Amino acid sequence: MTAAELSALLPSMLPRLWAFALRISGDQHDAEDLVQRACVRALERAHQLQPGTSPISWMFSIVQSTWLNEVRARGVRSRSGTEWDEGFLETVPDPSAKTPEEQAMNGQIIRAVQQLPETQRVVMLLVAVEGLSYSEAAEALDVPIGTIMSRLSRARQAIGAQFSEQKKAGRATRAATSKEIGA
Repeated sequence: MTAAELSALLPSMLPRLWAFALRISGDQHDAEDLVQRACVRALERAHQLQPGTSPISWMFSIVQSTWLNEVRARGVRSRSGTEWDEGFLETVPDPSAKTPEEQAMNGQIIRAVQQLPETQRVVMLLVAVEGLSYSEAAEALDVPIGTIMSRLSRARQAIGAQFSEQKKAGRATRAATSKEIGA
């Protein structure tokens, strides 16, 4: 692929790339810089995009590797565990959330995904949010498809466990409250 051909495709990819960059970096400015650096890198290396490779998958791969390089350069591996910024919910609105309950649930899901280890979080974002197939995600991250399946399974289990713990805590609170009222 030529840089001109890739340049024609990039505008339609930018919203997805920016959303992915925002989710992995957790910061709007970092996401903007990350997408810009990834696009420049991609245009410089457009000739490396192999026939049959999905351009969006290739771009996700570049965004991910650019982010990892940035994290290494900063020497701050713990950045992936940065506290969740509630302002993120306003910058990426969920048009399908119609009720406050749905919005609250969506917020809980986003916080649960943010608490995952980076390897699981990135796979969850690529497959569940960006809609990549397992093979596309494996290609984007340059790992075997079995690794994608394993990381996704562990991510789903971790999120399920978080919600199970919340449910148990809620029942315990309701039971304690009803005992106090009845006493």
